[in-house]
Amino acid sequence: MPAEKYPNIFPKESLFGRFPYFLPCFCISVFALGVSIASFWLPETLHMHDEERFLSDDSFDAMETAPRGSEGIEKRPSNVRGKQSSGESLIRNWPLMSSIIVYCIFSLHDMAYTEIFSLWAVSPRKFGGLSFSTEDVGVVLAVSGFSLFVFQLSLYPYVERILGPITICRLSGVISIPLLSSYPFIAMLSGFSLTLLLNCASIMKNILSVSIVTGLFLLQNRAVDQHQRGAANGIAMTAMSLFKAVGPAGGGALFSWAQKRQNVSFLPGMVPN
Repeated sequence: MPAEKYPNIFPKESLFGRFPYFLPCFCISVFALGVSIASFWLPETLHMHDEERFLSDDSFDAMETAPRGSEGIEKRPSNVRGKQSSGESLIRNWPLMSSIIVYCIFSLHDMAYTEIFSLWAVSPRKFGGLSFSTEDVGVVLAVSGFSLFVFQLSLYPYVERILGPITICRLSGVISIPLLSSYPFIAMLSGFSLTLLLNCASIMKNILSVSIVTGLFLLQNRAVDQHQRGAANGIAMTAMSLFKAVGPAGGGALFSWAQKRQNVSFLPGMVPN
């Protein structure tokens, strides 16, 4: 809430004071507007044109250049039809569908983690939380975001070139298991050691997550021909959105359930004995 945290910059009588959550929505809207305007200057990378429009526009030129008019009309469209029908159905493409399934499951996990992390950090110590303020959580997320930006620009291309996307996804998934299991024990710390280890764990978790997502993107694009990538990415984005929609509700419900079951014998909460 900017009017409460920074009253000198955002007065309480201003628009940001009357609507506390307007600032992040405004910033992301301005960013989206800039991206939308910049998209008009993006070059076309895949030239796919409608077959019927090609027939109506270029039939005269084809008749003039071909030795036999009828063959000239059908020559290029038949190549287009062959290219479009050469690949098998995307649903039957198991390498593509398997990567989409993994992508959807991990998107659900990542969205649930994003929902739970902030709730866990601000929850009281008696419930296994960290008793952080919103400023402390913001600092942790900012440090993780900056580290993720540096990793994506500098290190990931070299790692992917050496290991490959499949190995990256496997290693990142395996390392994530003990990393997430260490969070309840991190909550037992305090002071500088807590801040240091929490930032390191958050940075590592975000790096592993983006490595998995980027590796799955590469696997999806390499599983289909170039002219099918638009449809394949559309299927992946649609399925991922459905799973991500369940993430916050499921993560919040799971976190609430864990706080009520601190010392039970089966599936206890987050307070280690």
